[in-house]
Amino acid sequence: MITRYGYDNFFGLLTSGVVLMGLGAVLRNDVIISSALMVLGALIAVFACWFFRDPKRTVPSEALQNDAVVIAPADGKVVQIIVVDEPRLIQGKAMRISIFLSPLDVHVNRVPANGEIIFADYLPGKFLVAMDHRASEENEQTIIGLRNTKGSLIFKQMTGFLARRIVSEAKVGDKYKAGDQFGMMKFGSRMDVIVPESTEILVREGERVVGGESLLCRFR
Repeated sequence: MITRYGYDNFFGLLTSGVVLMGLGAVLRNDVIISSALMVLGALIAVFACWFFRDPKRTVPSEALQNDAVVIAPADGKVVQIIVVDEPRLIQGKAMRISIFLSPLDVHVNRVPANGEIIFADYLPGKFLVAMDHRASEENEQTIIGLRNTKGSLIFKQMTGFLARRIVSEAKVGDKYKAGDQFGMMKFGSRMDVIVPESTEILVREGERVVGGESLLCRFR
């Protein structure tokens, strides 16, 4: 299944791939050029289907029933877990969990917990490589605040060196269940979840998580 957040890019890439393969077929008398066009077209088409895929996920029942449970909002590798100051929502010490998405990961983003969106802002910025921890503060990003009966958290979509487009449909007042889709980041990127310092962290640096399925942390 292809994500609706990527229809524009998907069909553009798929059309390009088909056109190149068609040219390869037309120029079949020149074996080298024909083969090169056919292979390139096929690679582009396969990449489009792979990158914009939207696999079915099973959200843990614990996350749906308990507002204290926070799940991974994206596929990828946990690259950093640190204490930060968060003055806007948590208003004090907080834990920031950063997830790096490579171009091969699923890039559909999901809301990490049950709750209501209380702010959703776009912040312009740089395009540092998403593995660079400065990206959490300096890169272009969408920052979203969520509150429920157990606590508050922030989750952020960030562009990277390759990712130059963020798609987010989360708006103030929207109510979500954990695992609901709300957008995507196109190509390599980074996603942060920021929770109160007292939160029980259930993952460690270097661990891979699956968006919509992996338990990330739990409000105490």
